[in-house]
Amino acid sequence: MSFFKKIFSKKEEPIETYQDFWNWFLIHEKKFYEVVNSGDTTRLTSEFFDVIGPKLDQIKKGIFYLSGMLDDNTADLILTPDGNVSNFYLIEELIAESPTLPNWKFQAFKPSFDFGNEGIEMHNYKFNKNNLHFYPNEDTAYPDDISITFVHDDLEEENKSEVINGCYIFLDNYLGELKFATLIDNIEFKSKTEAEKELISLEKLDSYITWREKEFVEKYEGLRRDTEKDSYGSFETTLKNGSPFMAIMNTELLQWDAKASHPWILRLKFPYEGAENNGFPNSETYDLLNKVEDELMEHLKDFDGYLNIGRETGDNLREVYFACKDYRKPCKTIDNLIKKYRGVLEFEYNIYKDKYWKYFDYYIKQA
Repeated sequence: MSFFKKIFSKKEEPIETYQDFWNWFLIHEKKFYEVVNSGDTTRLTSEFFDVIGPKLDQIKKGIFYLSGMLDDNTADLILTPDGNVSNFYLIEELIAESPTLPNWKFQAFKPSFDFGNEGIEMHNYKFNKNNLHFYPNEDTAYPDDISITFVHDDLEEENKSEVINGCYIFLDNYLGELKFATLIDNIEFKSKTEAEKELISLEKLDSYITWREKEFVEKYEGLRRDTEKDSYGSFETTLKNGSPFMAIMNTELLQWDAKASHPWILRLKFPYEGAENNGFPNSETYDLLNKVEDELMEHLKDFDGYLNIGRETGDNLREVYFACKDYRKPCKTIDNLIKKYRGVLEFEYNIYKDKYWKYFDYYIKQA
């Protein structure tokens, strides 16, 4: 058995914190460096990625990695959530605690890459700043949205799937993962014959997005909402499967004219067994669900920028919604609660950008 296999066959302590991971990494970093420096992609996978992957999974699943040599002496390790916003905070915190090592550079997120006149090639199509253009979309009903149409020279109906996929991957690297995932609200792709406006060089995309985001931040900076005295409405209906359904929404908040100031929608899903109660939780589960929601609101307060919009209950599921100023604190808070209640109450969440709370249009109209 090789020395490499021997050191990893030993019983190792579980990884519970960021520092646990880096302490473990330091024990093996010289071997990892040798593997990356070898340039052997097979070894890179089997002796580096396949080894650090399970360790990162112990912190939380959904941490991905890229590695290579930045120069003759420096290995690069990029940790990425692969566009999953709920893991962005974790990547940032994990890299913030990384050690300073002479032969390593640790980075959070895929950085922006200067392709020059080159680019990438996928599905026998090229993607670069010369054959990909854009123009902004404007909608008076949603003036704060950063909405962009991209036009690729080779895009046609029969190759739409392949070309759009390549465009996404190129733009993710061209702008950098963090900016691409968090600053653009809506994206469309069109062929040159479908384009409705004058095409703009891709070289101006970054400055356009930066300018629009700066305007947005300045417009809503410091704006907070007190929901203590808000009015709530109850909505009841019957689902297609015959199950009753009930929602309680902050109807006063839904009429607010500054929704875009809290552009991130946090959506929590609490499945439960309600077969014996017409799809609704029994009293014990009901109390537990309320307890978790109360605890959540203790951490995510309205004056800090986290607004409880309301909740829906029925058909063996409760969903709770918050509108948030940012995505970092809500995701970290929920992950901690998931750990706390593991084995008692299982739940999941996602967070996405919706400056105008379009998901709640039905309730907004009813209110």
